Amino acid sequence: MVSEHYFTESPSSEAKSRELNLDLAGRAVTVETVSGTFSPTRLDLGTAVLLRHLPQPPAGDILDLGCGWGPIALHTALDAQDAEVAVRVWALDVNSRSLETTAANARRLGLTMINTVTAADVPEDLQFAAIRSNPPIRIGKEALHELLETWLPRLAPGGRADLVVSKNLGADSLQKWIAGMLGDGYSVTRTGSSKGFRVLTVERD
Repeated sequence: MVSEHYFTESPSSEAKSRELNLDLAGRAVTVETVSGTFSPTRLDLGTAVLLRHLPQPPAGDILDLGCGWGPIALHTALDAQDAEVAVRVWALDVNSRSLETTAANARRLGLTMINTVTAADVPEDLQFAAIRSNPPIRIGKEALHELLETWLPRLAPGGRADLVVSKNLGADSLQKWIAGMLGDGYSVTRTGSSKGFRVLTVERD
């Protein structure tokens, strides 16, 4: 029998929670994680690489695409809070358990600017100043492409998306595909590389 994946909408397995002590945005925090979400036992290595390469968040709406238990959204909100930048973070996931855990962690840290959502909850005309993601490569190429085709074009003019992808899982070919998919008006570059992961940055003119 195939076990449930973190991209299951409503995990049926028993929810086993634990606490993790992490450094996010330069401060020590304690967060809760739960089984049935992405990387529930530790901060995923790819996500850690992405967080180290992220610039200070811009003001405005920021999308965490595939939020899991929330590390990217939490880091972004903490960073914005420290810099006194006004942001609204949209923490998006298909997994109900991920959304519940991210929301709980946001409350725990007093981060009222984090809004946990499914795709249907995001206003259709909303554009994002930034998109940040450790995208779910293991959902398969077709589903991954559909996900990126849906959200990357919703960067606002001047907006920036940062994605982390394992080199062994096709980061270089994905970079070329994104550039071809978006076409003129966007640039796609590799802005970081560490521990077998690539950070791909998309900028809209």
